[in-house]
Amino acid sequence: MGVHRPQARTGRRATEGKRGLVFGVGRERLPAYFASRGVSIVATDAPAEISEQVGWTKSLEHSSSRDQLRYPDIVSNEQFDRHVSYRTCDMTAIDKDLTGFDFTRSSCCFGHLGSLQAGLQFVIDSAERTLNDGGIACHTPEFNLSSNEGTLDHGPVVFYRKRDMQALVERLQDLGHEVQPFVVAPDSHYLDSYVDLPPYQQDPHLKLLMATHVVTSAGIVIRKNGLRDRRK
Repeated sequence: MGVHRPQARTGRRATEGKRGLVFGVGRERLPAYFASRGVSIVATDAPAEISEQVGWTKSLEHSSSRDQLRYPDIVSNEQFDRHVSYRTCDMTAIDKDLTGFDFTRSSCCFGHLGSLQAGLQFVIDSAERTLNDGGIACHTPEFNLSSNEGTLDHGPVVFYRKRDMQALVERLQDLGHEVQPFVVAPDSHYLDSYVDLPPYQQDPHLKLLMATHVVTSAGIVIRKNGLRDRRK
């Protein structure tokens, strides 16, 4: 829903005949869901050497084939095969032929590209290179709730601060893209008071303690050339 609702709000609902691109798909069920609605999906994941290096293969957070994305309880195999394809993609060097999509998305992926800057550049590239005009990009990083100053800025995982996300919004707007306001909501759910500690439990949680920082997932929603359209 964190992906579907932003598209609906921007008037770009994923409907039959649309094309979507997924980065870092892992074993997500969303490609099957979109296929059930007649949406064509190109699902991508990191090359095997990258996933093995960071441990995604062992943790079942990586897919190496389309068959690992099948969920017959969501969509028939026939319709799945008609609408879903799979390929590898290095998010730091998006393949030039991945273009012409109505939407693109990733979930907690661009914080695993080695540095804050590498992740920010991916978000910009995903919007500028892969989308049709008016297309929607929706991405979520690991977000630092502990500090707007100190953070992890290099390594296997990085944590984005509010100032990093605000700077990204400004960069995207300068390029002519419309960006939904980036708002850090006040604690309003009983789960907000619970911070999961290592070794992490399987219970639902909104926040984790990682490397002395309390982190959560945040989202950024972009409409390609949305501001340029307004200026015409």
